[in-house]
Amino acid sequence: MTTVRLPLFPLNTVLFPGLVLPLNIFEERYRAMMRDLLKTGEEEPRCFAVVAIRDGREVAPTAPGLPDQTALPERGPAAGFGADPIQAFHRVGCIADAATIREREDGSFEVLATGTSRVRLLSVDASGPFLVAELEELPEDAGDSAGALAEGVLRAFRSYQKRLAGARERSLTGAELPDDPSVVSYLVAAAAVLDIPSKQRLLQAPDTATRLAEELTLLRSETAVIRHLPSLPMIDLTRTPTNLN
Repeated sequence: MTTVRLPLFPLNTVLFPGLVLPLNIFEERYRAMMRDLLKTGEEEPRCFAVVAIRDGREVAPTAPGLPDQTALPERGPAAGFGADPIQAFHRVGCIADAATIREREDGSFEVLATGTSRVRLLSVDASGPFLVAELEELPEDAGDSAGALAEGVLRAFRSYQKRLAGARERSLTGAELPDDPSVVSYLVAAAAVLDIPSKQRLLQAPDTATRLAEELTLLRSETAVIRHLPSLPMIDLTRTPTNLN
């Protein structure tokens, strides 16, 4: 078992390998994380782990609020995640490689990272200025019939996007979508309008074929629902071309 220790960034989203993650960082714990990453030479990867939050707040409260107006805001790297922060997170996440870390004049950061590989969360250390996790790297196995499933998923995905975006949206051509089954599985998982638990199940699927099979079921189900509804929220997600990043 290969393990690694990396800074941990919990988010209200699921990051997939190959997908771009833009971040606007203003909390001190994450500023400290970025300052630490900047100590790494530019020729080395500046990596941290992203996990989806199961139960907790992405941004810690900074002032008293309801129901107790006198309660002091939480402080520290685990603020908003309870006494045992690992319990607040989904256990499978993704390593992010920060290609761009730009510090603004006010001390906040603009970060552009890309998901690289899946990891399993083993433990969380909250003793420092930011969370640090011990992680187990997860291999991506193809599984059975991944290639054939990917072709079916791409067809279903085109139909889903056309139905979601409306008849005015141009259709996607084969050249705009990948043919590698694992890339297809992650792209579709990221692009589909699904809730966090659904995306998390796709991320932690045991192999590519299993993920593709679940996506095929989801896409067909969602397309059927959209067909019978006049509109759905978040339709603007389909107004821009699909990006392999």
